[in-house]
Amino acid sequence: MSYPSFFDIAEQFKVIMLDSYGVVKNHNGLIKGADKTLAFIREQKKLFRILTNDASRSPQQQVDKYVELGLPGIQLHEMITSGMMAKHFLEQKITSGKIAYLGTENSADYILQAGLEHIAVADVDLNNIDDISACVFLDDEGFDWNIDINKVVNLLRKKNMPVILANSDYYYPVSHNDIAIATGGVAKLVENMLGKKFIHFGKPDSQMFMYAYEQLIQDEYINKNDILMVGDTLRTDILGGNKFGVKTMLVLSGNTREDNYESQIRSTGIIPDFVCKSIME
Repeated sequence: MSYPSFFDIAEQFKVIMLDSYGVVKNHNGLIKGADKTLAFIREQKKLFRILTNDASRSPQQQVDKYVELGLPGIQLHEMITSGMMAKHFLEQKITSGKIAYLGTENSADYILQAGLEHIAVADVDLNNIDDISACVFLDDEGFDWNIDINKVVNLLRKKNMPVILANSDYYYPVSHNDIAIATGGVAKLVENMLGKKFIHFGKPDSQMFMYAYEQLIQDEYINKNDILMVGDTLRTDILGGNKFGVKTMLVLSGNTREDNYESQIRSTGIIPDFVCKSIME
């Protein structure tokens, strides 16, 4: 089957918003040709932003990782993460007590910089939780899945508190054919078990899109018709772009596979404006 060229479609827009994992990089590193695609975007005098649900690193660490992978030149303001949105919320809304978290120390150090004390769920004493005021799902690493997921369930059964989800992804690709459970999948399990609704950040929610849009219109006239959102996942990237009112492109280089994307579109009702094989073709 033939697909339209990413480059032909991108030429129609002033701003290209790109998901990170599955679009620009994958489990092997930088997707081959991604550096040439970003060079094309810059040569065409287009603006771009990387919108990622990865809350495990700060924006600066994300930029540094791209340099390590062989993609220099990404500016800090061009990197927008769900962790940024969660951090802003915590700084404004949680003013006392400890924050219990599931995730790595690295992700906790960035997101929980609000000056509040934070504690890994593994270190929580369930018999002494009066001073815990919020719980945050940060990352799918950094904790014992066999013990700490049960522990966070019991923490939330014992005490009512805000629960923040910093990464809404249910899964991510770890090879061409295989996926792994992401933080959003863990949080969804706990939400369903407890009948609770957590505070979600990251795509498909609109916070990152709004943040990027407000940033863009400060410097020049941009409207939503000028923006293309490119992603590899219908339920996050494409649904998020559709909800925000920008054009969307599904690429088949990550979570969504060429052999089943049409059935996924039919079953979910999430319809991208364009489908391309990758941003390199």
